[in-house]
Amino acid sequence: MVEQHTPGSNLSLPPSEKEKSWPQWLWDEVKYHLFPWGPGFLAQKPAIIAASIGLLLAVTVAWMLAATGRVAPAVVIAWWTGWSVYECFCRMHCKPWVKEGPWWGRQYRRANVPDMIAYVATKNLLIGAGLFWVLYLLGVLPDVTS
Repeated sequence: MVEQHTPGSNLSLPPSEKEKSWPQWLWDEVKYHLFPWGPGFLAQKPAIIAASIGLLLAVTVAWMLAATGRVAPAVVIAWWTGWSVYECFCRMHCKPWVKEGPWWGRQYRRANVPDMIAYVATKNLLIGAGLFWVLYLLGVLPDVTS
């Protein structure tokens, strides 16, 4: 059963997307998938906010160092795994919903822990693979097939 978003419900789902233009919908999709923070993020303790921003910067720097060839891919994978664990906790607190049905759909439901782990793991695996592929195409990563 899909839990529908109704005004006044205790589940804070994204607003209805039916009236959004295509560029606005696309921008909201990018923000939803890249940033784990939701409306409740800034209401947390300042130390939690600072640690979250610090972790975000550390992961970003790890990817930049990988792009310059100054850090091994295994280090980036370790940081990316740590980020994924953090993201699961953060999303369960700030954005406790997942899409129901196909990825292009606009139906959401409350996520349980396995749902969130599957979503974050799949999303970050695809993003990580894409970033490593770009690094390989740029010649930063060595060709391991020869």
